Amino acid sequence: MGFRTRGCYVRAMAQSQSAGSLTVRPGVPFNAVKVFSATMFADRDQLGEKVTRWVADNSHVQVTEMVVTQSSDASFHCIAITVFYRDPGRSLA
Repeated sequence: MGFRTRGCYVRAMAQSQSAGSLTVRPGVPFNAVKVFSATMFADRDQLGEKVTRWVADNSHVQVTEMVVTQSSDASFHCIAITVFYRDPGRSLA
C-alpha cells in the first residue's frame, strides 16, 4: 500500500508520533478527527460532497486541516479524507 501526504508535514508528524501526540500543523491545535473513506468508484466520486455536507452540518466546529490519502492494491483504490478540527465542546488533550 502507498500513502501520500504533504511533504512539509511529514517530519513534524513523524516527530510527534514518536512522542505520543500528533501535530499536523504546528501552532494549530485540534481535539477531534473525522475520517471519510471510500473504495468503490461511485462512493469515491461522491466523497467530496459527503465531506462538504458534514462540514456544513457541523458549523459549530472549526476545521483546522484536511489531509487526503490514497492507498491501492492490485484490486482496490481507497481514498480517505481526514478532517482535523476543534470542537468547542471538547477539551484539548
